[in-house]
Amino acid sequence: MSVACGLECVFCVGFSRWAWKRCTHVGSDDSATWTSATPEEFEPIPRISRVILAVYEPDLRNPKISPSLGTFDLNPEWVIKRVTHEKTQGRSPPYIIYIDHDHREIVLAIRGLNLAKESDYKILLDNKLGQKMLGGGYVHRGLLKSAAWVLNQESETLWRVWEENGREYDLVFAGHSLGSGVAALMAVLVVNTPAMIGDIPRNKVRCFALAPARCMSLNLAVKYADVISSVILQDDFLPRTATPLEDIFKSVFCLPCLLFLVCLRDTFIPEGRKLRDPRRLYAPGRIYHIVERKFCRCGRFPPEVRTAIPVDGRFEHIVLSSNATSDHAILWIEREAEKALQVTFNFCIFMF
Repeated sequence: MSVACGLECVFCVGFSRWAWKRCTHVGSDDSATWTSATPEEFEPIPRISRVILAVYEPDLRNPKISPSLGTFDLNPEWVIKRVTHEKTQGRSPPYIIYIDHDHREIVLAIRGLNLAKESDYKILLDNKLGQKMLGGGYVHRGLLKSAAWVLNQESETLWRVWEENGREYDLVFAGHSLGSGVAALMAVLVVNTPAMIGDIPRNKVRCFALAPARCMSLNLAVKYADVISSVILQDDFLPRTATPLEDIFKSVFCLPCLLFLVCLRDTFIPEGRKLRDPRRLYAPGRIYHIVERKFCRCGRFPPEVRTAIPVDGRFEHIVLSSNATSDHAILWIEREAEKALQVTFNFCIFMF
């Protein structure tokens, strides 16, 4: 009887510790020690977000989603190619190629997961931990295959457009959610194998991964921090979930249950053990974390952007938050990124 009581006490103490750690961990804790991003480095994010949003639009001349603050309007005349699900035949999410002459950029933007398309799930399901290597590290196999397919289809177009504009424009890969993983691995392929697109130099290649999927091992995530920028809004669940993506989307209709179980599992796995696994996948590149909510404070506050190149783990814990899924939405990211840029810009003017 005493042994049973002792075990029950140990269990209660352990569960109480877990509950305290989970319930008091908020999204802002992940970047509490990071530095603030400058307006110059964060300036492309709202603009790139709106280019990605254009992939979701059925008619670019009559968009259903207008820019949040009206500071940037995509010019339909500068969209040189639009590829739908039917054209990709399930090998990649839909994408567009857009030439931004104002900012001297050639943007290939890829949309996120379409819950109604079985082909998108197949890309996510095509992966086993440690199955595929690239450039000295591990990557998600299905996302890599999709990235390679898009490059094979569009390399000539991208090279031709870059040549026509005097080799002066930047080549930008951008994506949201599922598309962010494809875009990030496209950037890695182009940097690793410049001949894929006519030897475009590394300093002309950029990638913006919004609400990124974990798609590469930590050594690659750090190695390409000068090329890839990941943008995470507050409590977004996907960049924090090291659980294989196929398990997440198999359980998409019971996502809160899955997140709870992931929290429980990760709490009892030693941090050092997780970080020592070279096959563990992470969000790529430099991280920009948009923070707008804080512990024990209700509502959204003027957002601030923190940035770092973390080398000791990246967003290792799921946040038990009612916003864990809504913060993943591209529309919210675009809106809050624009607000954050305005707040940062106005603050810098005030300080000056």
